[in-house]
Amino acid sequence: MGPGSAAGRRRRAGRWRRAALAALVSCAVALPLSAAARPEIPAPLPAVLAAPAADTLTDAYAANRANAAEAARMAEAHGDRHRAAADRSLAGPSRQLLAFDGRGAGLVTEVFGDLAHAGNVAVLVPGSDTGIDTYGRFRAAALALHRQLAAQAPEGIRTAVVAWLGYETPGTVSTAVTTTGRADEAAPGLRALVDDLRGIVGPRADVALLCHSYGSVVCARAAAGLDVTDIALVGSPGTGADSAEDLRTGARIWAARGADDWVEHVPHLSAGLFGTTVGFGTDPVSPAFGARVFDAGDGGHSDYFDAGSLSLTNLARIALGETPEVTP
Repeated sequence: MGPGSAAGRRRRAGRWRRAALAALVSCAVALPLSAAARPEIPAPLPAVLAAPAADTLTDAYAANRANAAEAARMAEAHGDRHRAAADRSLAGPSRQLLAFDGRGAGLVTEVFGDLAHAGNVAVLVPGSDTGIDTYGRFRAAALALHRQLAAQAPEGIRTAVVAWLGYETPGTVSTAVTTTGRADEAAPGLRALVDDLRGIVGPRADVALLCHSYGSVVCARAAAGLDVTDIALVGSPGTGADSAEDLRTGARIWAARGADDWVEHVPHLSAGLFGTTVGFGTDPVSPAFGARVFDAGDGGHSDYFDAGSLSLTNLARIALGETPEVTP
């Protein structure tokens, strides 16, 4: 067959995709991470608490705020004013911290709303470059979603949002962001969070996972048999699975990508490179994946939770179980 044949075009397309993926990984290897040279910031061990229940949430929040306050004092003494300020903010009297660990990049699980009495709970799972130092932008997304849920919820329905920074996210420029390794490590923690939420709200509440970027890989790795009603993947580079069916979950699987999201240009394949499997396979918004694709509007990679956006409206509909109202 000649170079203009369909088979020839497919071979060239395949070579281009693999070359692009190799270039992505090469850049990740070659470009240094700014955090790599940063000295370790001292912080106390996390508070030791029993599994949370509806009637112990207030005590759990207080214990984690106290831990964050101690972390702020230690960071200040260490000379890191930026981290100290971030920890001090988390220790504020209105913050509802279900979990806190100030060590390293930091881990935070924060609740917005009355979790003990919520009928619908949305769990946000972040993507790369999210830690205590950058937590403000993730919190802003959670706040925007909570306001949207409150505005859209039927009368008498209480809602809550759980911002789960419960894993060490990869750097955007790193080899870790091109593999499922961090997601595999994170998945047990996400499963444990859902178990804890069920211990708080019981079987009566609907729990939805809203997963952004690399967070969609985490959700996919945790999905099998998970007691949630919906899993929404936004700005996803892929999940490491060939199809929604391969996630082995009874939850409804949703996917969306904004018209201006650069993730569209990431090669959607998996390849063995440098002794590991790189890439995440099938594009979640493609028909081949089999998710319920919804409209995310014209936004970019960081715009899915912008106030007033179509993507935020649809994500709130998913979290509220308003399936027929979600716009395709």
